[in-house]
Amino acid sequence: MAEKGNHQDQRKPERKLCLTLKGLSKNFGSLAAVININLEVLQGERRAIIGANGAGKTTLFDLIGGQLRPSAGHVSFLDRDITRMRPFQRAHLGLTRTYQITNLFPSLSVLYNVILGVQALEKTKFVPCIPITSYGRFYDQAEELLDRLGLLDKKEELVQHLPYGEQRLIELAIALAGKPKLLLLDEPTSGLPAGESKELTKVLMALDPETTIIIVEHDMDVAFSVAERVTVLHLGEILAEGTTDEIKNNAEVQRVYLGEEEEDE
Repeated sequence: MAEKGNHQDQRKPERKLCLTLKGLSKNFGSLAAVININLEVLQGERRAIIGANGAGKTTLFDLIGGQLRPSAGHVSFLDRDITRMRPFQRAHLGLTRTYQITNLFPSLSVLYNVILGVQALEKTKFVPCIPITSYGRFYDQAEELLDRLGLLDKKEELVQHLPYGEQRLIELAIALAGKPKLLLLDEPTSGLPAGESKELTKVLMALDPETTIIIVEHDMDVAFSVAERVTVLHLGEILAEGTTDEIKNNAEVQRVYLGEEEEDE
């Protein structure tokens, strides 16, 4: 009995829930875009959400991020009901997202874009009359983020002059500026050539393991490389859920989604 007790003492503590969706649904008139989604994501987990066009992936992200209000159901983040919270309130709790299309200030430098991201969750954002150059710590934090992503040497360049892949990295730096507990990545490799997609995948895999990541991604190589578990959506509902190997070997997923991808090629 003593040996059993010692073995139990050495076990790692179970991870707690980060995100819980219960009966989450969204209707646009007579169109049911998301239907009764029940989903649990653990703290520190990497989860991919995949599905064909029209499966409801972006709508689900908008419900989690607060850009849309659900027609039914609840969203809980770190044991707190955030169903009716606005996006900026969720951001203050540590829930951050990126978008399928970059949302940057193209006429500003790389550094200033990230500084604005760092400042966004600070009270000083409400004091526009104070020059941003007076906030030395914002510069330090922004430069540290750019250094982590290999972009420090580009800090003075205007965003509009950078290739699209580097713009995606800048958007990721801004998302990380808020030190998120949950990071929602919406098609992070969209529009990238294969080489840049692989580099971005390496960056995603090297992110802080304490940060929970949910990624919507069409590129299966990226999704299966980054994720521990995969949720498959089909026509607004969860079709399957499991490890990457379980999803790869799921005959229904192959027929409905992966098989369709191969036929399109």
